[in-house]
Amino acid sequence: MTPSVVLVADDHPIFREALKIAVMRAVPGAVLLEAGQLGEAADAARHAVRLDLILLDLRMPGAEGFSGVALLHAERPETPILVISSADQADAAARARAYGAVGFVSKTADLGSIENAIRRALSGESADVDAERDPAVAEMAQRIARLTPAELRVLFGVLAGRLNKQIAFDLGISEATVKGHMTLIMRKMNVQNRTQAVLAARALDIALVD
Repeated sequence: MTPSVVLVADDHPIFREALKIAVMRAVPGAVLLEAGQLGEAADAARHAVRLDLILLDLRMPGAEGFSGVALLHAERPETPILVISSADQADAAARARAYGAVGFVSKTADLGSIENAIRRALSGESADVDAERDPAVAEMAQRIARLTPAELRVLFGVLAGRLNKQIAFDLGISEATVKGHMTLIMRKMNVQNRTQAVLAARALDIALVD
């Protein structure tokens, strides 16, 4: 049997080691990939020939709010993402699932609970989420979850207050390409201009730059 491939993305070395232990107990013989920041996780997800599960911390370098879930889901929409985070928002689990995660586990959970969550995620199961969420935010989250990785990177630049030419420089693409992405982004999100991107910022928990 081909071993499962699991990406463990967490910026805390000690907790990352704990997650690796949980994976090896839940799935003996699994192949482990590691990342300490969102950029590394996205690169690993993009280049992995096979990827069966992503364990993701919400709060790691390069990520704000739920942007990490959205980006990795866009990179590997077929790969389940299990969020394991200390985020304490009442609706964090529901919102993580809105961006494509199959489950949410608090970092306060014991190792056995994390192992069980890993097994369920790999078997295609998902945990029920009872937390309430704002319907408008949930709808915008679903729209954002349909963006491509390139479109998400442009959107993140917009939400950070960057101009098109600055985003183009940051991403190593032309300004015309940025404008093309923005046209598709606004169409998919059903917004008319950048000002309305504040809805996306609220959905992603990203603070806009004045």
